[in-house]
Amino acid sequence: MPPLRLIYLGLAIWGAIHPMYYFVSYMQTEGTGLGGLIDAWYVNASTHGLVWDLTIAAITLTVWIVAEVSVRRNWTALIAIPATFCIGVSCGLPLYLFLRSRPVVG
Repeated sequence: MPPLRLIYLGLAIWGAIHPMYYFVSYMQTEGTGLGGLIDAWYVNASTHGLVWDLTIAAITLTVWIVAEVSVRRNWTALIAIPATFCIGVSCGLPLYLFLRSRPVVG
């Protein structure tokens, strides 16, 4: 596997694990569950802006994935869409780049 693909894979794994550590730690400390975590995203203008920043990035990534999958027919790359919205852009983007950069068999 080329080094760049390994980097993408490593970043996707890191982007899944590292943010989840903080989300789970927050929910364990506060004991509020997912609803409390989502409420915390809108606690002030800074976090509100960050939520919108990541939401717009996630939507943009989704549009890009759908556009490229429709041309390249790399259907497995669609896995990056739920990864983006369920885990985060920090996982979805490198996962998509990993899946997109696989060798073309033809």
